[in-house]
Parts: sequence; C-alpha cells; structure tokens
Amino acid sequence: MEGSMLCEANYVPLTPLSFLERAAVVYGDRTAVVSGDRKYSWRETRERCLAGASALAHLGVGRRDVVAVIAANIPAMYELHFSVPMTGGVLCTMNTRHDAAMVSVLLRHSEAKVFLVESQFLAVANDALRLLAADAKASLPVVIRITEAGDGDSRNNVGGLEYEALLKSTLPGFDIRWPADECDPISLNYTSGTTSRPKGVIYSHRGAYLNTVATVISNDMTIMPVYLWTVPMFHCNGWCMVWATAAQGGTSVCIRSVAPKVIFEQIARHGVTNMGAAPTVLNMIVNAPASERKPLPGRVLISTGGAPPPPQVLAKMEDLGFNVVHGYGLTETYGAATRCVWKPEWDALPLAERARMKALQGVAHQMLQAVDIKDPVTMASVPSDGRAVGEVMFRGNTVMSGYYKDAVATEQTMRGGWLRTGDLAVRHPDGYIQLKDRAKDIIISGGENISSIEVESVIFNHPAVLDAAVVARPDDHWGETTCAFITLKKGASASADEIIAFCRARLPHYMAPRTVVFGDVPKTSTGKTQKYLLREKARAMGSLQPMQRKAKL
Repeated sequence: MEGSMLCEANYVPLTPLSFLERAAVVYGDRTAVVSGDRKYSWRETRERCLAGASALAHLGVGRRDVVAVIAANIPAMYELHFSVPMTGGVLCTMNTRHDAAMVSVLLRHSEAKVFLVESQFLAVANDALRLLAADAKASLPVVIRITEAGDGDSRNNVGGLEYEALLKSTLPGFDIRWPADECDPISLNYTSGTTSRPKGVIYSHRGAYLNTVATVISNDMTIMPVYLWTVPMFHCNGWCMVWATAAQGGTSVCIRSVAPKVIFEQIARHGVTNMGAAPTVLNMIVNAPASERKPLPGRVLISTGGAPPPPQVLAKMEDLGFNVVHGYGLTETYGAATRCVWKPEWDALPLAERARMKALQGVAHQMLQAVDIKDPVTMASVPSDGRAVGEVMFRGNTVMSGYYKDAVATEQTMRGGWLRTGDLAVRHPDGYIQLKDRAKDIIISGGENISSIEVESVIFNHPAVLDAAVVARPDDHWGETTCAFITLKKGASASADEIIAFCRARLPHYMAPRTVVFGDVPKTSTGKTQKYLLREKARAMGSLQPMQRKAKL
C-alpha cells in the first residue's frame, strides 16, 4: 500500500533469544532455574548464557556452526538453548539413551564443532569419539565436560575443558549475534531414522519463536509459572518449553530422576503449576504407591503426547488433581502441533467419557495454519465423519525448515505443499482428529521412537533367522514395547532369550525386543509382510506382566 515501508523500526527477525532479554529485565531477581540446592535468577541466567556464548565464540563457534550436547535436564542444558544461538550457532541436543555407534554417526553427520558432555555420559561419548576418530574424513569436535554433583570426576578422559570453569574464565560484555534472517537455523534435532541415514530436523528462529508462543497459550501458562522438567530437554528442545518458561518469567525445576516419588516431592516443594510427560510417566504417577504420593498444592496442568494415553490413565490423573492436556505432533513440527482443546460443556460428561474426549488429538494450535486428514494420492480431504481414514498432514509456520543434508527426503515429506506425517487418522464432525494407526510402523516406547526397520535389520543378522517382522506390543508401563515375530531357518534353533540378548548387544536396550514369537511371518501374494495381522496378535497378548518385564531388563 502506498506510504508503507519495511524497515528496522517495524521489522526485527523473530527469535526466542528475545524472551531471555525481556525476562532478565522484568523478572531479574526471580528464580529462573532450580536444580537441587542450586538456584539462579533470571539476571544470573542471562549472565551465564552470555558467558557460555563468549566461551563458545572463543572456541571458534560462529554462524551455522553446530554445537552438540548430551546431558540430562540440568541447568547447563537449559542455558545452552540460549548461549549457542547467541553465537549464531546451531544447537544439537542428543538423546541420552543413544549408544556410542549412534552418537558417533550424529557427530559425523552434524559436523559438530563443539561437543558438550555431562559426566555421567562420558563413557558413551568417549567410545563415540573413538569411532569417529577411525574415520579419516571426519573432524573431531572440541569436547567440554559438564560436571554435576554426584557424577564423579572423569576429566582424564576428555581433557581440560570444563563448563563451569569456562563460564568463569570469560570476560563480560559479549555482543549477542542476533539472527540476520529469522529463518536462520536455531537447532538441529535428530528424529527416527537409522545409523545409515540419520534424519536431522532443522528448526528456525522464526518457527521456534512462534511455536513457543503457541506452547504458552495452549498450556495456559500464566506469568511466572513453575515448570517441572520431566520431559527431556533433548526432545524437540523440551517441546519448546525451555523458551516458553523464559517468555513467561517462569521457574524451571530440573530433575534428573523421573520417578513418582521425586515428582510428587518436587511439586509439593516448589508449588509446580505446569509440567509435561509422555504417557509412560502418567502411568507411573497413577500407579505410584500411596507412600510416595503427596497432596498437590494446586491444580497442576500436565501436557502429554506421543502414544495416545489410555483413557483410564487420564481418568486417574484427573482424580489425583492433574489437568491433562493432550497434544500430538512430530519432531518435524517442533513438538505438539495439535491440542485437544477442552470445551466447557464436556465438564458435565461422566468421567470415563471425559477421559475418552481428552485422548483425542484435537485441532491445530494457534500458530499453525492447518492440520488436515487427506488421501495421500489425490490430496483430497477425507469426510469429517469419524470413519474415513486418511493421512495426517500439516501446513504452517511451525513446520520444520527441512532435513539437514537431505533435500530428497525434505521434498518427499513436503510434496504437495503439506508436511506428510505417515500417521493415519480420522476427523470427527466437530473437527477434532483422532489417530488410528502409524503408517510408518514406528514403535513409541517411553516417549522414544523406535524404528521397526532398524530392529529388523539387526535380527536378520542372527545366523538362525530366516525372516522377521517387528511391531508394537501394548505395555502398561512403557506405552509400547518391541515385539518380534521370527521364522527360523530350517534345522536352526534359537531361543527368545538368545534373540533378545543378540539385539541388546547391537542396539540401545530400549529398542531391543521384549517379546519374541516364533512361527511363519504372514505375507501377501507379492511378498509383503502383513504387519496388521502381527499387530493384532501383539495387541491380543496384552501387556507384559511386571515380573516378565523385570526379567527382561
């Protein structure tokens, strides 16, 4: 329009870094981070983040350089979500359950310039670095040790750089390197994939900012909330809650042990108002013995996602005083992209019906343009009748920038102008969606994605195995566990325990099968495995009993 102009006065690139700057001014003396007996105010947190950025910059970290970290939910992990992007760098948080082989693959693929390691993960990190060093084409990152109380001292394994010492050694006055473009990358999050083809999801400053705002709104986060960290910060940057707590001047309560007793103690001690948890954690909470429970100081809003939580678990959570908000999303959507937005008229429904409604995946959040259920071939929307099944697809500003170093996969996933999830769902007449199946056969155990293809590839390496297929078996504790159906070679023999041990020696333990069934693997006339039949069999088995589960740990 005539007379309008775009300039520095009316346009500044969006970035979550602005949340920290504001929090340090508005909530400077209020507690930002709590971990055990340690507390940091918002002013102190900003100073520590600036010191961290200065230290990283002196190590050569600049724009678009990747800084990797493997750590639990500790203050340093929180701070790195700001200090790394302050340098213009890209934060890559790694799953603490990865084994050395996977960590080395991700270090190589990401070309991480610096690698921060909490002491308790040094053994895995050192093995990963040795594997990386064997590759003549790979560059070894600078390693910084993060020492937490109780971790012990392993400095002889990683050299002399230590996180707290680096913070103290820097000079004040670091100038933040604000993004030149709001679409610049802020983080790199690896999702399901294999060691041969990792998938690094690129988040932008813009997407992170907008999804953070959506997270604040959809989780009813008022000013100065108290957030309990039961969601790993390595997972979708803690569902963007790291930045959300800064936006609202909240207090982050860091815990390293996600156990019911600890959860109830921390809620009571700090007056927790918000938290997040995979359905596995919800199940732990409702099954906690009375001796480990404490009365809640007030209603605690808890967001959940991953495998759809069982309605009976949601009902029990409500009885305990938790208000559960159910969402659905992917790493490719910065975490939850939909919410089961609650309607007041549902309050009058019986408890079981309320729980069933809460288990729906719901509608798109405020910063996403649309979620639709489409025919993946014609791209036509399926009828909103609660029966017609289609693929869940997303479009909007909180969809990833793409897969790092994989333009082909990026184009395939976003062809047709929509992010294709591979998940199957229906849309009800009121517009709410409900997942029905996972077309990619991903198993979700304890909130972690397990690739059935990767597990199958390991099983096929066993000398006695002729054919194998892996599906999810429902589990009261983990949500789902891996169930393998195996056909042995003629004349060969192997026990279930042998197969499980074989897999555990070659995979992270959470990925290995907990159940092995021997027999013919059903096929179609074209030779494709009929996994839907196997899923029905696994579902009919029900959950592993506690003693069975304990025996296989």
